[in-house]
Amino acid sequence: MNISVVVPLYNEDESLPELTEWIVRVMNENQFTYEIVFVDDGSSDNSWKVIESLSKTNPNIKGLKFRRNYGKSAALNCGFEMVQGDVVITMDADLQDSPDEIPGLYKMIKEQNLDIVSGWKKKRYDPITKTIPTKVYNWAARRMSKIKLHDFNCGLKAYRFEVIKSIEVYGEMHRYIPVIAKWAGFRRIGEKIVIHQKRKYGTTKFGFERFVNGFLDLLTISFIGKFGKRPMHIFGLIGTLLFLIGFGIAVYLSYAKFVWLQYRMTDRPLFYFGMLAIILGTQLFLAGFIAEMISRSSSERNKYLIEKFINAENIIRKS
Repeated sequence: MNISVVVPLYNEDESLPELTEWIVRVMNENQFTYEIVFVDDGSSDNSWKVIESLSKTNPNIKGLKFRRNYGKSAALNCGFEMVQGDVVITMDADLQDSPDEIPGLYKMIKEQNLDIVSGWKKKRYDPITKTIPTKVYNWAARRMSKIKLHDFNCGLKAYRFEVIKSIEVYGEMHRYIPVIAKWAGFRRIGEKIVIHQKRKYGTTKFGFERFVNGFLDLLTISFIGKFGKRPMHIFGLIGTLLFLIGFGIAVYLSYAKFVWLQYRMTDRPLFYFGMLAIILGTQLFLAGFIAEMISRSSSERNKYLIEKFINAENIIRKS
């Protein structure tokens, strides 16, 4: 199968028939073999009934419905588990992503040997209250992730099959799938300018809080990517430095007390800073040690992604 299209949705019953017809037309015109996977994120409207109706006339349509609203990351993760296509395209259901971009995205994955191609809505039809925070957010994401993408939050992306089968999307991390994939070893990431269309039906499901949550998620994914398997490297280092600073203060005050015969150590504010540094340093070191033990005991401790192998088929099957 050439292409799998994953469409997470929430209360988009008006746009689904038009979107499906558009995707099918593009697939037929380019003679792609395909499947469309709709993931209904607990919609309260008639979205699921529309999906059921569409699937009766097109066997290439698959669907999954959550009992409640879990979020876009959960929808994408479950959709990724269902797909079988060589290239996986994700797009939103609100018709702001154009299916006409699918052939171009597919071609970039196949011909340029890329792992991921992210859409860039260079010209947007959003109000200024949304475009300015988006630019600031994308700038911060580029600086922290070292991935040169202009639009991390664009829902229109293409992935090589191996990428989406090797990563897990959780929380609100759908914005950072390229970052997650990079940490997993998939570093061939490209970008394509895509058309941004005005919303035709309904209203947006995201508010201003997504920018705050997005920045916090970026900090989380950056920390996990660097120290998720070696927490002692960060907690142990900071804890040791604080402990040494506190211990140095204690030595200095003890020398001043018993050699220089100065006033009591507890009369000096520096004494309390030293004690605080010793306590915090000890706690951080212990936190890093415990986190290291948990990490080593985790079921993921020996899960590594192997790109190539020679005469090791049995090992690959067991991993």
